[in-house]
Amino acid sequence: MSAHKLDQHDLAIVRLLQEDAGQPQREIARRVNLSAPAVQRRIARMQKEGVIRQTVAIVDQAAVGFPITVLVDVTLTDDRSATVSAIKAFFRDAPEVQQCYCVTGTAGFILILLVPSMEDYEQRTARLLADNELVRSYRTVVVLDRVKTGTGVPL
Repeated sequence: MSAHKLDQHDLAIVRLLQEDAGQPQREIARRVNLSAPAVQRRIARMQKEGVIRQTVAIVDQAAVGFPITVLVDVTLTDDRSATVSAIKAFFRDAPEVQQCYCVTGTAGFILILLVPSMEDYEQRTARLLADNELVRSYRTVVVLDRVKTGTGVPL
């Protein structure tokens, strides 16, 4: 995917949307020195082009019952394309997997899971990993403190 042609106004709009997508477009327009209709057109164009993929609410995971973050590196039984495709689909469809990365190195995948308790994680581990015939091994790292998390792209 090639980079889109974004001018300084587009980049400023995206920066502001990354900070708070709920702010009024008239406020964004004021801050980037454009009219509100111009900002609206630019946002619509960037959405159509896929620069802005979606607008979401970032939820405090502990406030909704998922205080524990777990990182898991997963090694597959083999690196055949059918195995990799199957495990990608499996992890993509698993609601407890917040993020999934196919990576280089010894682990084939890195998963980020949000869980309400370690007992719950143990149950999910059995289904996702221990009883999964495509998984050779996995290693768990429990996050003690989320020092920095974010979704923004450094523009």
